[in-house]
Order: sequence, then structure tokens, then C-alpha cells
Amino acid sequence: MDDHILEMRGITKTFPGVTALADVNLEVRRGEIHAICGENGAGKSTLMKVLSGVHPTGDYDGEIVFDGEPVRFSGIRDSEHVGIVIIHQELALVPYLSIAENIFLGNERRGRGGLIDWNRANAEAGRLLQEVGLAENPVTPVGQLGVGKQQLVEIAKALSKDVRLLILDEPTAALNDTDSAHLLDLLRLLRDRGITCIMISHKLNEIVSIADRTTVIRDGRTVETMDMGDPDASQARIIRGMVGRDLASFYPDRESSPGEEVLRVEGWTVWHPSQDRKVVDDAAFTVRAGEVVGIAGLMGAGRTELAMSIFGRSYGRNITGKVFMHGKEVRTRTVAEAIENGIAYATEDRKRYGLNLIEDIRRNVSAAGLHKLSRRGWVNGNEETRVAEESRRNLNIKAPSVMSVVGKLSGGNQQKVVLSKWLFTDPDVLILDEPTRGIDVGAKYEIYTIINRLVAAGKAVLVISSELPELLGICDRIYTLSAGRITGEVPVGEATQEGLMALMTQERESAA
Repeated sequence: MDDHILEMRGITKTFPGVTALADVNLEVRRGEIHAICGENGAGKSTLMKVLSGVHPTGDYDGEIVFDGEPVRFSGIRDSEHVGIVIIHQELALVPYLSIAENIFLGNERRGRGGLIDWNRANAEAGRLLQEVGLAENPVTPVGQLGVGKQQLVEIAKALSKDVRLLILDEPTAALNDTDSAHLLDLLRLLRDRGITCIMISHKLNEIVSIADRTTVIRDGRTVETMDMGDPDASQARIIRGMVGRDLASFYPDRESSPGEEVLRVEGWTVWHPSQDRKVVDDAAFTVRAGEVVGIAGLMGAGRTELAMSIFGRSYGRNITGKVFMHGKEVRTRTVAEAIENGIAYATEDRKRYGLNLIEDIRRNVSAAGLHKLSRRGWVNGNEETRVAEESRRNLNIKAPSVMSVVGKLSGGNQQKVVLSKWLFTDPDVLILDEPTRGIDVGAKYEIYTIINRLVAAGKAVLVISSELPELLGICDRIYTLSAGRITGEVPVGEATQEGLMALMTQERESAA
């Protein structure tokens, strides 16, 4: 029997004015974990949408052979019928429905008279949850689960459809280290059961640890497929294939010469908006001109809550404490006041809070600084276009024009639009919350370069990141946060991942 469960031959897919895929070939062996890597916009997700029937037969050129037979899919139901199931990066779950209802949505377990047999559905859902290692009641609303558990519900949903080939698009992008490790262990168990997996990921350390083979795609073309058991199969080789060149370092060099204090926060305390508990407790820190300061903390430590509460009290209640800009106390009770006083905040969730996805680049770039373009209530459209075009060139936003809809851009280019929006307000302090989440190594390098340019121009930058190597690579100083309290301040020259982790868990351990 043929060793390959899947062959995609000469796949070419075009959109108006753009060739997304050009003669792509992919071979996947039975029972393997096959990784697909490439920069944002390389065509990875488009290829998987072709495979799963999101882009139906006739919308692309080429041939798909599954289990030795040519297949033609008119939609997702056709691909699922033969055992191909895709889990998108944006999870397709209904938060108000139960786990069981989500698992069998569109595939309901029916009893007599065509009515849904809830006893059967809940019992089967319970068995599937056991298989994926999720100890939850099947009647629990999905909205009450964290992202990591929701990923497991998606996999249980796939197993309910007798999956033979499971496609996961950035499955660990929004997960913490513990949830990521659990998910990867589950994929290994599925492989042992004979289920083939295709995994798209930007986390190259995970790819190296779990994948049997890896295919690299660049600019819509297949670069190579490597066996991860080979001695020369490494992160460096994957990066070289993705970006077309060696990255001498993951982080661009920068000379640090911090100047005067720009931002100082004292005694900052924030209460949860609906619960009787503090999420930030008496926090104090400073950021100087020409300096990158990091905030490190585990999930739930209060990093985002700290940033959002400072930025116009966008989060929390009963907020107390003081904010100083250039030594003078300022009010930041509203977003407008924060912007007026030279503070900008780029959110960790660019799609929900950072961008208007149905608008173009031009409108997104100008959104936070419209007052600079308006006169007597009217926005100067020509000036708005000029500003956006300048941002597109300076930040290397890859799009045909500033009239391109932001929702159709890759993640890295969307992140550059978010940065453009806040840079247009000309802030003295730029708070970046997970600035490289979900983007590839090439785009990350560009973001780091932009940060270096900002601090070289005398700006102060505060970076929140879940990736300790990232903080160690780009920061001058790092504050650690645990259970809402700042537990340490470490110059990057003295910092290690182990030392930072000890500080990040300090309060949790003492409270245990």
C-alpha cells in the first residue's frame, strides 16, 4: 500500500492581483506529524483551505490525492466525509453552547423521531473528553473554558468525525507553556493511534521537538521537505528556507544609552472589574528615554491588566496610584487623556481591539490621531492617504496599496499597521503587549528593528511578552510580575531564564 496518505500536486491558487500558491507540492506519510512552516503570507493557510474544501475544486489548479484516490471537494463537508478535519487558528466554537453541543454541532446524535438524544450525546462527549485528557462535564458551556481547554474540545470534535488526517493551524499560538506541552503530548498520542497530523506553527522549537518531517513554503512555493531525524534538520535551516537567508541573530544589535526618566508609575493598584480581588497590587516601575523595559510574568500574573489600566483605565475598577511623565504627575483617566500625555498601547489582541478588520490600512493608521488630520471637524483625506503611505514604506507593510483591507493582510503586516497607528500619535512611551505573538521569525526581526529605531530616536518602550528569550534579546531591564505584584527588577546583562522564572513564581510559592 502507498506510504503516503496525502499528495497535493501542482497546487496553484490566485486571488485578484495576487498569486497565493504557485505549483505547490506536498506529500504526507501515514501516521506522521508533518509540520508546515513559512512566513506570514507565504501561503500555508491557503494551502490547507484548498485541502479542506474551503477553497473548492475549480477555484484552484492542481490535483489532490487522498488515500491513493483523486478527490474533489466542494466544501468542508466533503473533506470531513473522507476523514480530513481542520482546526483553524480562530476556534470555531459557540461559547454559549455546552461542550457536547459544540462537539456534535452539525453532526447531532439523533434518537427516535429525529430528536436529539442528549443522553447519548453527553455520554459520547464524555468518552471523547477522556480521550483528549479533558476532565470537564460535557454540559459545561464552552465560554467558561480557557483557550487551552477549548483547543482540546476542538480535537474531541475532530475525533467525533472519525478523523484520519487532522490539520492544526497555529494550535499553540495563544497557549501558555503548560497547555502547549499538553497539546503536543496529545498529538503524539494521536500519532501512535495512526492519526496523521499536519501542523502549521511559527514556534520552531515545537516543530523541532514534535515533527517527523517539515515542509517549508516561501512566497507561495515549496522550498523543501526535510526529515527532522536528519542531523542537519535544525531551526536555523528552517529559518533559512523561510526567509531565503540566514538570520545571523534572532535579535538585531542595538547600543543601549538610556537617558532621562520618561514614565514613572507609583503605588498602582487595580481591582478586578467584577470580582472582589486585586489584579495589580502596589506596582511601581520606571522607563527611560532610549530604553526598552520588559514585563515578564506567567499567564494571569496581571501584565495586560497593568498596561490597560495605565492606558486610560481601559481595565479594572477602584484604580489607585500615580503616573508621572517627565517627572510631572499626569491624569490618564481616559484613553484620550493617555494619548494626550504621550502614552500609547498596542494591544495583545490586534484582531479584536487593535484593528478595524473591515477597513483599509489608511483608516486604521489614522484612527488614533484623527485630530491631527482634521480641521473644523473634517478629515483631510489626501493628508490621511499621505500619512498611511509613509507608514507603509517606513514599516515595510506588504500590501498593494493603503486602500487594502486590513483583515486580508498577514499577521505580521497587521501588527505593523497597529504599530503605525500608535506611532502616528507620536508617543513618548509605547507599551507593546505581546508584539510578536502569532507572527513568523522574519516579521519578528522586522518588529525588533522598528523597536530599535524608536529607542534610537529617544522613545521609551515597555514590552510585555510571554517569551523570555525575546525579553532577554531586546530589553535593557526586565521587571517580573507574580500575582499582580512586581517581584523583581533585573538588568538584562544579569538576567537568565531560570532567574526570571524564579521571580515570576516567587509569590505563588510563598503563598502555597
